[in-house]
Amino acid sequence: MIESLPRREREIFEILVSAGEATAAEVRERMSDPPSYSAVRTLLGRLEGKGYLKHRTHEQSYVYRTVPQRAKLRDSALRQLVKTLFDGSAASAATALLGLTKSLNPEEIEALQRAVDEAKERRS
Repeated sequence: MIESLPRREREIFEILVSAGEATAAEVRERMSDPPSYSAVRTLLGRLEGKGYLKHRTHEQSYVYRTVPQRAKLRDSALRQLVKTLFDGSAASAATALLGLTKSLNPEEIEALQRAVDEAKERRS
């Protein structure tokens, strides 16, 4: 996810994470060996297109900020956890997680059953 971004895009993303929000000119000021202003604008546009940033208009300037990546982070972390600790087996990971749970409410049991049913359908 973030680590898979090209170097300059990752640098801009990290600048915006630490700054909270910034204009293209402010991002450029914080970059090491900054490219041209138009190149920074292009990179910001790419990041926005990929869903990593959003902008608002303030005094005729775009002010960029990062978009929360909770779902992407969760999915990436889970994939890595399953790969590393469970040899890629989602079933083994799910079984281990269920073993940690003392009790499940009816809604959780239904959600688990739906997930199992959907996995069976995908296999067919």
